[in-house]
Amino acid sequence: MTYSSYTFNDKNLIKRWLQRRRLVVAINIAKKTTPQCVLDFGSGNGELCKLIALQFPKAKIICYEPTPYLMKEAKENLAVVVGAQVHFCNDIIQIADGSVDLIFCLEVFEHLPKAETMDALGQVKRLLKNEGDAVLGVPIEIGIPALYKGVFRMLRRFGSFDASFKNVFLSIFYCPPKERPIAEITPGFTYHHLHMGFDYRNLKLLCNRYFKLQKTTTSPFSVFGCLLNPEVYFFLQKNDHAINKDVER
Repeated sequence: MTYSSYTFNDKNLIKRWLQRRRLVVAINIAKKTTPQCVLDFGSGNGELCKLIALQFPKAKIICYEPTPYLMKEAKENLAVVVGAQVHFCNDIIQIADGSVDLIFCLEVFEHLPKAETMDALGQVKRLLKNEGDAVLGVPIEIGIPALYKGVFRMLRRFGSFDASFKNVFLSIFYCPPKERPIAEITPGFTYHHLHMGFDYRNLKLLCNRYFKLQKTTTSPFSVFGCLLNPEVYFFLQKNDHAINKDVER
């Protein structure tokens, strides 16, 4: 099963629309920036890079994906835009310190265990130029979103970890299960395959600690905020001396 088959090409029309909408929202957050180098951190099948190329046609784009089968999908998907603009990378260490103006990292942090989360945030900070920007997008898996996501999952795979009455109930009341299934997505990279158990509030606290949090917004509609929407985005700036101001819309 390819990444696109259960995301952008899922059999459910609403899920397909939500998946594409989240990319548009992410691009719009940073559309007023003028980056020379943009990094898609954990690019999956490379779909976001297509929008980055359209929004920033003069920028160098780095498509970073450490998982071989996803990198293969990304190269196939981006064949139409590959050239001087898009560069593929499967080892984050190969990217120089302070060389990136803008980083997108979508649908990544909800899969990372604690140590990997801290390492990824460290890499984002290392790679950004001073006052460079980053857009981090993650799913909302607590409260009302946990209810409708839980119902959807139970209709597809009732009884699994993310589709059990107990775990859905706990997540609805902002107490998601702490013990989450863990595996290796590729040798040396451990991850949580399922979103269930992820709490975006913990990531927000970390973002506040290590970056200037310029804005928080949600997808598909910013007006409803984190109460109803399935995705949340943090627009960050690398500025060690800045006072954090979170503008939520």
